[in-house]
Amino acid sequence: MDVRNTVNGSLQISTEVLAKIARLAALEIDGVADVSSGSRQSVRGLLNKASIQKPVTVQLTDGVATVQVHIIAQYGCKIMSVCAQVQENVKQTIQNMTGITVSRVDVIAAGLAEPQDAEA
Repeated sequence: MDVRNTVNGSLQISTEVLAKIARLAALEIDGVADVSSGSRQSVRGLLNKASIQKPVTVQLTDGVATVQVHIIAQYGCKIMSVCAQVQENVKQTIQNMTGITVSRVDVIAAGLAEPQDAEA
């Protein structure tokens, strides 16, 4: 949690808020179908809490954020280009909205969305 002292108290931004910002920023990019860890969970997997991985994680160290985003790419997109756009948009959006410096954004293409039916 990032804490800034002000004249009237302190301001705090939780890592969950930063993760939500990162998720929404990633979804703004054409070619991103979803933000998800990509693993399908079975009932047994859901019961095993260690197997559940968050699609967006944020770590704050000395007021500097490190972000990891798992995306599901749309079929037919240039995945490397989409990942680079996600990196830049997530970094800029977090920095613009919160003033917190983002040192790195790791994007993991965790899956590929099924192609859409042309007839649908």
